[in-house]
Amino acid sequence: MIPPSLQVAFWQAAAQAPDCQDFAARVRPLLGPGADLLVLRLDQAGKAIELEAGQGPLHRRSLGPGEWAELAALAPPGKPWFGSAAELKRRLAWLSPLAWEGTVGVAGLGGHAERGPAPGEGEGLLLLSAPGAMVEGLVLALASPFSAVLANQQRWRALNSEREAAEAERRALLQRLKRPGLGDAIVGAEAGLREVMEAVDQVATSDAPVLILGETGTGKEVVARAVHVHSRRAKGPFLRVNCGAIPPELIDSELFGHERGSFTGATGARRGWFERADGGTLFLDEIGELPAAAQVRLLRVLQDGSFQRVGGESTITVDVRLVAATNRDLRTAVAAGEFREDLWFRIAVFPIPLPPLRERLQDIPALAAHFCLRAAERLGLPPRMPDAQDLTLLAAYPWPGNVRELGSVIERAAILGNGRRLEVARSLGVHPLVGTPATDEIARPAAPPSGLGPSWGQEGGSSLEEANRRYIEQALARCHGRVDGPFGAARLLGVNPNTLRSRMRKLGLEPRRFRTQ
Repeated sequence: MIPPSLQVAFWQAAAQAPDCQDFAARVRPLLGPGADLLVLRLDQAGKAIELEAGQGPLHRRSLGPGEWAELAALAPPGKPWFGSAAELKRRLAWLSPLAWEGTVGVAGLGGHAERGPAPGEGEGLLLLSAPGAMVEGLVLALASPFSAVLANQQRWRALNSEREAAEAERRALLQRLKRPGLGDAIVGAEAGLREVMEAVDQVATSDAPVLILGETGTGKEVVARAVHVHSRRAKGPFLRVNCGAIPPELIDSELFGHERGSFTGATGARRGWFERADGGTLFLDEIGELPAAAQVRLLRVLQDGSFQRVGGESTITVDVRLVAATNRDLRTAVAAGEFREDLWFRIAVFPIPLPPLRERLQDIPALAAHFCLRAAERLGLPPRMPDAQDLTLLAAYPWPGNVRELGSVIERAAILGNGRRLEVARSLGVHPLVGTPATDEIARPAAPPSGLGPSWGQEGGSSLEEANRRYIEQALARCHGRVDGPFGAARLLGVNPNTLRSRMRKLGLEPRRFRTQ
């Protein structure tokens, strides 16, 4: 009978041991005089046996596949073998150099002692020699702890190998892209966002309020951070507040803070966003969503930098640079009485409009590469870059969600590709050849357009541009040069007429060529 304290000691050794060799070294002193332990494990290639620990002539001896098979057959997982050392050497002659006498136990182990090795968990064998009846109890007590160490070691080696390969690919890609790493870099600063970055450089050195205008997902927060980083406040705080996400009844408390007891639930004093941003920059995202009462108080802060907490009497003065952003047309909101005109004049001292992604298509390759690397880092997958066909599909997509949607599409493509490739077409839900959005669910492959026959998508080695041209020409010929309408080529191909016209311009196709006289 093995004492419970010894079993606990075995599990403690398993918890502390990074591998089988260390586990055996920790366990051997616990076995007592006259006992010895040998641990064998399949090597990483799975073709031979590597000696992890042990003493005597077999120390660090590698065993061939045949020798492993004989030993594994003697004691399959979950069925230990017990006998004399002499009998073990007789049945397995190659073990004759093992200087053991007395009783021996052999346990075949995998990821779990009772059910054997699970896929990817590896296999191992434990050989133990001890005086008399102690062998059986020791082997059974060591089986489960050893299985846990074996499984953890196998998983760690596999993960470490994948991590090293992924990191090597990541470094190679970063070197090829001439980028030091991943972060909030302004992708497109030298291309589609050149004018934006010039405006950032102009206004950053002053303390003038900045209003960033752009559609949802164009990167307004990234530009706001750039204003902060290039300003004299760069070492101060940068705080972001989404004005549209705060309930109207809590706006004053969130922005300006409150005193204890000022309202139900105010169990203590609280500093607002303006106090916390003192000496730095406060970014008010979706400022057009502020209710009228909050707009009045915000106007006062912008005028003299002072305010009072909710329920407070003392005036607090702060030094805060305000950067605001909105996707609304605030001029229209002012005309409709939904936004204060005087506040508009205060925050729009230096407006910076951001172009939507559809107007900066030249930045898509760099943005796609950026998001591919970031997705690989977040998901723990090898980085995969879009090929020419992927970039054609990305350029043809209208991007209603702008850069944010592009990041989601790339991450979804990386997940669908499972680290082997990017599934951009499936992620977009587009026609694989025409490159236009499908009308049904995102991840389902689009069906061939009706009327073009079974040859759709079976072009073998044809290029994407040639396939595009051929099938658009077929559709135009069938529709007699008509592009839109119920009998037009756009309806036949299942695409937006404007998108089809854009593709036709790129391919040099004139609809009048296909019109009948």
